[in-house]
Order: sequence, then C-alpha cells, then structure tokens
Amino acid sequence: MFWAYVLKNNEGRTYIGHTSDLVSRVEGHHNGESYWTSRYENWELVYFESLPSRAAAMKREKEFKSGKGRDELKRKGVL
Repeated sequence: MFWAYVLKNNEGRTYIGHTSDLVSRVEGHHNGESYWTSRYENWELVYFESLPSRAAAMKREKEFKSGKGRDELKRKGVL
C-alpha cells in the first residue's frame, strides 16, 4: 500500500508527497527529518489517498501538484 498526501501548516504553506509508510513519514515531517518541511513548523496532515503501487502514488502526487490537481484539492476543501 502506498499513499499520496498533503500537509498544510499554520502559515498556509502546503507540502505534497507520497510514501509507503504514512504514519512514519508524517512523524518525520514533524521531527524535522524532511529537508523542505524542516524549514517551517506546525505541519498537519490534511488529506491522503491510498494507492496500489508506488507508480500510482507518484502519479497522484504529480497530479496534486498540477493546476488541475490543486483545483480538485480546493474543491474538496483541502487547500
């Protein structure tokens, strides 16, 4: 099982990624173990989807980062 996910912080910044271990990855973001998110604080997991393969999770992450994907996340109230 793989995951595509969205984090948001209290400054309104977002981080979009994928992983095979969602709980561990989010904890890593909270503990400063991720380069990009370590520069900012107070990350909250606001959305995630389970996917059957790493390739599918990577594809979904890329979709989330596109204009169409961001529009979808806005419609869902995530962004």
